[in-house]
Amino acid sequence: MLSTLLPFMLFAFVASITPGPTNILVLSNSARYGIKAALPIILGACAGAAGLVLVVGSGVGQSLTQAPKLQAVMQWAGVAWLSYLAWKIYRAPPQGVEVDASQKPLGLMGAAGLQVVNPKTWMMALAVVSVFAGNGVERQSQVIYLSLVFFLISIPCLGVWALLGAGSARVLGSGLAMQRLNRGMALLLLSATWLSVWI
Repeated sequence: MLSTLLPFMLFAFVASITPGPTNILVLSNSARYGIKAALPIILGACAGAAGLVLVVGSGVGQSLTQAPKLQAVMQWAGVAWLSYLAWKIYRAPPQGVEVDASQKPLGLMGAAGLQVVNPKTWMMALAVVSVFAGNGVERQSQVIYLSLVFFLISIPCLGVWALLGAGSARVLGSGLAMQRLNRGMALLLLSATWLSVWI
């Protein structure tokens, strides 16, 4: 396991820091609601992704590779959900940094649930288990260990995206500028979502 730890940490860093639906949602939510509101989203997304590694490592990944129709249903459910979130972000009214209390950010459970329908997270979990978990009696303990390491690495990575969002809110203080940022993030989210289907 130690021989694969450094390569796995690098993999986890790249998988967590590169743009994808979750990163874009963290950036957009922290820009709109502040960095404090992004913290539950970060924790939920990281816990959800680490949990998915556990689930896939416990045998669900093997089952999914043998059920292409179920894979397709999950993929299209994810595309629909992420497209809906992109639409909500795109349609958000112009507002400055002040938060409208009637509107709520995604939240911990929403971010954790998002990982279940996020194609990038499933691909990451399948890659983690197939490449780094190994075989034999220690496989399950390795999967647990990999899940924990992934969780710990992904938190600061998504934190960077939250800081970028909060920083952009300070720079783009006007309501119109924030609406433009939201629309740009919505289009990026939509692009990332639909590209995952075609690539």
